Amino acid sequence: MSEITVANAVDGKLGLSDLRMAPSALDHQAALAEAGGNPQLAENFRRAAELAMIDDEEVMALYEALRPHRSTAADLEELRASLVAKGAPRCAALVEQAAIAYARRGLLR
Repeated sequence: MSEITVANAVDGKLGLSDLRMAPSALDHQAALAEAGGNPQLAENFRRAAELAMIDDEEVMALYEALRPHRSTAADLEELRASLVAKGAPRCAALVEQAAIAYARRGLLR
């Protein structure tokens, strides 16, 4: 932790993996948010905990796939199944909800 300084960040001595939060820390934040009466924030922290276990490139591909007109219904179903297989059921449910909303609003590719 002592190596995480502004100087090391400016010098390029830190990478994304040095700054990544542990899933357990995110789960703890979720519990605090829920106890504080903010279930939406708690769910966001729980999804973040799932994403923390997934490769950065895959997370960026997920964001790209969820942009309007970027994915077909089949693409999003494949992504959903992939997230389930990776142990990210909350993120998979979000993709499923997005697919339904995108179909309804004409946002699929």
